[in-house]
Amino acid sequence: MEFLRVLAPYIYLYGVGGLFFSVALWLVLKSKACRTNVKRDRFWLGVLAFGFLWFAGLHASGISASLMSDEASIDATAQSLLNTKADPSNPSAPLFMAIILGYILVVLGFGAWFSRFNKTTSDFFFGGRRFSWWLITMSIVATGVGSHSFLKYSAKGFQHGFSSSMTYLNDWFFMPLFMFGWLPIIYFTRVKSIPEYFERRFDSRVRKLATVALLIYMLGYIAIGFLTMAKTLQPVLQDYMGWNIGLDGIIWVVAIISGIYITFGGQTAVIFTDLLQGFILLLGGALLFVLGLNWLGGFDIFWNALPQEFKLPLAHLNQPQDFHTVGIFWQDGVAGSIGFLFLNQGLLMRFMACRSVEEGRKAAAFNTLFLLPLSTIVVCNAGWVGRAISGARPDILPPETAPDEIFTRVTAIVSSPAVFSFLIAAVVAALMSTVDTLINAVAAISINDIYRPLVKERGDKHYLKAAMWISAIATVIGVLATYPFRGFETLYEAHAKFHGTVTPPLVAAVFLGAFWKRFTTPAAIATFVGGVILILAGQANPEIFIRPFAHGVSMDLEHPWKYMGAVWNLVACFGIGILVTLFTKPESEEKIKGLTLWSVETARWMFKGGKPNEDIGLKLQLRWSVDPNLPEGFIQVDASSLRGLAANEGDMVYLCDRRWWLGGLRSAHARLGKNFAERHLITMSPDIAAAGHFLEGRMITVEKEL
Repeated sequence: MEFLRVLAPYIYLYGVGGLFFSVALWLVLKSKACRTNVKRDRFWLGVLAFGFLWFAGLHASGISASLMSDEASIDATAQSLLNTKADPSNPSAPLFMAIILGYILVVLGFGAWFSRFNKTTSDFFFGGRRFSWWLITMSIVATGVGSHSFLKYSAKGFQHGFSSSMTYLNDWFFMPLFMFGWLPIIYFTRVKSIPEYFERRFDSRVRKLATVALLIYMLGYIAIGFLTMAKTLQPVLQDYMGWNIGLDGIIWVVAIISGIYITFGGQTAVIFTDLLQGFILLLGGALLFVLGLNWLGGFDIFWNALPQEFKLPLAHLNQPQDFHTVGIFWQDGVAGSIGFLFLNQGLLMRFMACRSVEEGRKAAAFNTLFLLPLSTIVVCNAGWVGRAISGARPDILPPETAPDEIFTRVTAIVSSPAVFSFLIAAVVAALMSTVDTLINAVAAISINDIYRPLVKERGDKHYLKAAMWISAIATVIGVLATYPFRGFETLYEAHAKFHGTVTPPLVAAVFLGAFWKRFTTPAAIATFVGGVILILAGQANPEIFIRPFAHGVSMDLEHPWKYMGAVWNLVACFGIGILVTLFTKPESEEKIKGLTLWSVETARWMFKGGKPNEDIGLKLQLRWSVDPNLPEGFIQVDASSLRGLAANEGDMVYLCDRRWWLGGLRSAHARLGKNFAERHLITMSPDIAAAGHFLEGRMITVEKEL
């Protein structure tokens, strides 16, 4: 019976999740978005299959290890050594402030230096669509692993053990639709925002509804980030420094610093600063785990100090009511993961900054397969170590410690004052990485979906300046939006309730719109309007609407079914969208061309300006000069270079500084014009030279984009 109870969550997760994955793969193959006769597409199919088996194997091995382990016990020798551990020493205020302020100055310096690359709104929002996959991957890590991740997953790790890792290891089920559907759709159609996609797919009414929903989603995310930072720094400043600043004071200070940075830095600054911050938070979190194991006396003592239940990689199926597999699956794995992958404008702006769809697929796959499991350990381990410490030395870390303070408390216990200050700075890095992306995304949506339609025919510099002002305003609104989230026991539960309530109308609309070509405009409107009404009805009468979908989970009277409400919300939004579609006239094929999974290849043709040239060419290194007589967006090469590139007139090429480690900072896309006589030379239009930020006298590489 115990074995079946432990195995039930695994069967549910990979049964239902496996069904989603299979349906997604079937849609991709049936729509021919994945061309099985093309070598690189066959490679990605293999990666997807490996990914599913990889995560299933990770969870299976975790269950096996937990079942074979003994009940928590520490031998007398180890306990004797642990009893000699001294209370944590408080970091000195000057040292702490020097490290924190030093880090902030480095970040602001990055923002100031990279702001020089913001010459257009395309640079500000999308970094010129030119960056390499490895740079985007690290930026995605820094965006996904926010400061709220450290606090909320450490809290759940302290309360429930290794099952706190569930939410980071269930994103794979929808990756076929993302890599072969959504990513190429938004990239090839050159949409500047998610609401713009909704207008192209449906009409302006749906765009307005999506704009409101997305702004609420992202401003709420910003608020959670600010609140997290305040909860991180408050015990540090109050207990260790003696400074009683309060939550509001900390939030405003952090908001001003991050607001200044993103207002002037833009997407290029965000991407390159996140490269630094991604390394800092991964190294910082890994360092904390090493220090924790060292403090305890090694992995064996850590493992033996944990209760049996805490060693399970999955929570029980439907209990306890504050953390269980079905709730986490539907709230985080479905509503949360789809919301983050398909609708988080900040994350999608990262992918739209890639030099190509292929580079975006590399970033998505590497992040999901390797960096997400690593990030899981990074953000959860303080809670695991904290539970082991509280079991062995409850006088140093009482079991009743507030869960949201566990990260800070454990960090102070296991590290020296200097390392403690550095690790807190790593959380500051995580906050900046998440908030800067979302503020930039709010500005992108506000400019492209609200301001441009109202204030028309202005120069690009006008819109760039307006974007900076909107970034500042979004920062202030984010601060004010922190108040509704302060009534929850932990940040995890606040975030869960927010995600499960706000994202379902967007999730249903984008999924049905992108992957079901029959989905209609009236149905999209009904999904937003009717979906919100049904969600509010569920909040008002949870016994009637939510209980039938609660999988036997008991109800929390203060926040009824904070996780299971996501199931009803998703069923309501998908249900009303499907029902209205069946009774309304479908859109014409011409109107939705290139905007669904079923016409991805058409979108690719539109992006390339004709039939894509699939011939594999060489990467050439050539001198360059500017020709003011060339049309905008064009370059010329000699006939032999054209043959080396395996390219034709009109093909799209990628020009890049020879220094690969810049990640595409100095690069641009262009089209090939008629070839000319001079060998080993590229001539380019002035706008390409300006967009690429190429340095005079340096050779550049050129290769054809497939």
